[in-house]
Amino acid sequence: MDKTIAFFGAGNLAEAIIAGITRSNVVSNEQVLVTNRSDNTRLDLLSEKYGVQCNRNKEEMIQEANIIILAMKPKDAGNYLNWLKDHIKPHHVVISVIAGLSIEQMEKTLGEGIPVIRTMPNTSALIGQSATAISRGSYVQLSQLYLAEELFQTVGTTKIVDEKDMHTITAIAGSGPAFFYYMVESMEKAAVEAGLDRETALELLTQTVIGAGKMLESSGEDPEQLRVNITSPSGTTEAGLSELMANGFDKAVKACVDGARERSIEITNAQK
Repeated sequence: MDKTIAFFGAGNLAEAIIAGITRSNVVSNEQVLVTNRSDNTRLDLLSEKYGVQCNRNKEEMIQEANIIILAMKPKDAGNYLNWLKDHIKPHHVVISVIAGLSIEQMEKTLGEGIPVIRTMPNTSALIGQSATAISRGSYVQLSQLYLAEELFQTVGTTKIVDEKDMHTITAIAGSGPAFFYYMVESMEKAAVEAGLDRETALELLTQTVIGAGKMLESSGEDPEQLRVNITSPSGTTEAGLSELMANGFDKAVKACVDGARERSIEITNAQK
């Protein structure tokens, strides 16, 4: 299948995906078309950095592309979909990376027969380390689903999921990197307050996070067992974990995930 991709939206997540697919040569740079609502400076930057084609003529982009990636802000999605329904054809595949935009909403607006795919990557796509969930709509053929997988595997790992799980996935994978960054930020502050210089603290914390992720990926053990493995009785790890537990760490994390999930649901409901 010939692949020409039109990006509607040019923010950080769109750039991350553009970086991945151009780096992997899944398509040539000239086969990536990009537009946004009004920021010409942003388009110039992407064109210079990745060699992609930026265009203000949306109708022309639709005619040239067979894959359309919706990457605008959720509040702008409704207007784009209403415009798109008058220009879309059954040979197009519409892929959304917008949090909270449901397959039902896209199919209802775009009409019968239009294949739509909902995805939830994260900004680690910029370095090829995203975890992307993918859900298919009613009119998506297997070849089109595999195409979406191929595109997003250029920026990390992919997982086909039921759409009903997307709100939770948005919370843990879409928003998840920010939560880990906040944890590192807090640990860095504590280390600096204890007298360690900031550069050393961040360097060690960064490698610690990388190492923990690699252990989760390669050890074959679940996170609870990995935690137990390094928690000696009456040792430093146990002392630190005891403070986390005493200060309601589990409840705070659950509230964090629940809050992000509920906001995803609110965004979906606002689009109806």
